Amino acid sequence: MILDLFFPNRCIRCNRIIEGDLLVCTICFQQIHFTHFDYFSDNSLKEKCKLLFPIEQAYALMQFEQENLSRKIIHELKYRGREKTGKILAEWITERLEFKNMKPDLLVSVPLHPKKEKERGYNQLHLFTKTLSEFYNIPYDHDLLKRNHYSKAQALKDKKHRLETQNTFSLTKSISNQHVLLIDDVFTTGNTLSTIAWEILQKGNKVSVLVMAMDE
Repeated sequence: MILDLFFPNRCIRCNRIIEGDLLVCTICFQQIHFTHFDYFSDNSLKEKCKLLFPIEQAYALMQFEQENLSRKIIHELKYRGREKTGKILAEWITERLEFKNMKPDLLVSVPLHPKKEKERGYNQLHLFTKTLSEFYNIPYDHDLLKRNHYSKAQALKDKKHRLETQNTFSLTKSISNQHVLLIDDVFTTGNTLSTIAWEILQKGNKVSVLVMAMDE
């Protein structure tokens, strides 16, 4: 396309020209700190979640360390309008995660407040979740959860404020006896996921967690 000639896609780390459906070049891809977690075994994310709520399984794609490439990737997704990054991250997940014969029943992503979603233009988790749903043949529900309060981004809060439950969530419909895979971008304190998990963990439901990255 003509636009590709004048505005070629570039690696977000080194600025090399790359194919239009890529995010980083092959060299910089080696700099991404993937967790290599086993979804069905204990890992550091699962241990953190266990301290907050009953959990079945947990998986994080990347480590979210200070100044590393995963932080830049998430920033591109959330704050620079690159919604398609969610699809790329989902594809990286599908290359590494196999549910075998123990798939969850439903994929549910953390919602944005309607005002925040309007400001951003999209929910950064929707395309990510939809791509996973299509690959694994697991239904998703973007409307099951509602964020009741508007607040500034978690990334702009200090740790003390993130520990406080300022944003509460509620279910928009009743579900029972479902294994829900709860999806978020970054696990920091776990406060958000814990608040949501306790809403879901009623009427015989179970919760597992999948995040794009986890902060140490």
